[in-house]
Amino acid sequence: MRHVRRRLLPAAAFAALGAGLAACHPGNREARLLRDRCDAGDVAACGRFAVKLERGEYVLRDEPRAAALFARACDGRVGEGCARLGGMYQRGRGVTRDSARAPALFRRGCELGAMLGCSSLGVLHRTGAGVGRDVARAAALFRQACDGDDVLGCAHLGALHAAGDGVPQDVGRAATLLKKACDAKSPPGCVGLGRLHLAGAGVPQSDSLARELFENACYAGDEAAGCFQLGEVYATGRGVTQRYGRAGELYEQACDGGHGEACYRQADMHERGIGMARDSSSARALRQRACRFGHAPACPAPPAAPAKGA
Repeated sequence: MRHVRRRLLPAAAFAALGAGLAACHPGNREARLLRDRCDAGDVAACGRFAVKLERGEYVLRDEPRAAALFARACDGRVGEGCARLGGMYQRGRGVTRDSARAPALFRRGCELGAMLGCSSLGVLHRTGAGVGRDVARAAALFRQACDGDDVLGCAHLGALHAAGDGVPQDVGRAATLLKKACDAKSPPGCVGLGRLHLAGAGVPQSDSLARELFENACYAGDEAAGCFQLGEVYATGRGVTQRYGRAGELYEQACDGGHGEACYRQADMHERGIGMARDSSSARALRQRACRFGHAPACPAPPAAPAKGA
């Protein structure tokens, strides 16, 4: 028995040492400092501590508590708190999803100088989700955010220039903006840049580089659009061996992230039995989900108006 104890003691000692080192990590000290400052009434510290709670960064992830602290920061006129709380309402993370409240919080954040609020509100205006669709307004908000060094705004402005949506089409300008965003580790920037490389528009055509950018956005950035685009690569066999099963997995991951077109693609694969089991009920549920996520082709056609005089 003494022999067993001698073998276990070093493991216990290493565990205690590891716990001690973790407690001394600068990230842990910063989290404790922010928590203490928040408890003392510093609303800016509340917002910064909430970010750590939302991400589970050196603290246990606690999204409801993060939302409460973002609300406290927002009430104290901290724009970033308003913008991040809007994102939680938009996604239904830590709070009940509320597509009407999110735009108001993004707008408030933008007015208080949080560029994240400006770019997030721009996304809603571009898609018409919860607000009137207004691409010119979206472009102005993206430009404001990008000029304020918010790379997400640069990424979205680049996407508009690539498509000529609300702004003049300019693939050179699009490539510059998207590369700036991608270099700053913005997943939407990498997705947009990958699309340009697929098409050879404004940048050299390269299927392999496009795939690498989509992989980075999907795996490292947890970006639904990156997973969707990577699924398209495997479904079409662009620069890779065509693998419908892998495409279906990526569509599912993107669909779970709120990407409506990915849900629609996954539904089609279930309907046809390509890459996954044929399952009409799953296909129907996925089309309903795609419609909820704003993919119009998945939505039932409205009933025809009755003929005059009928």
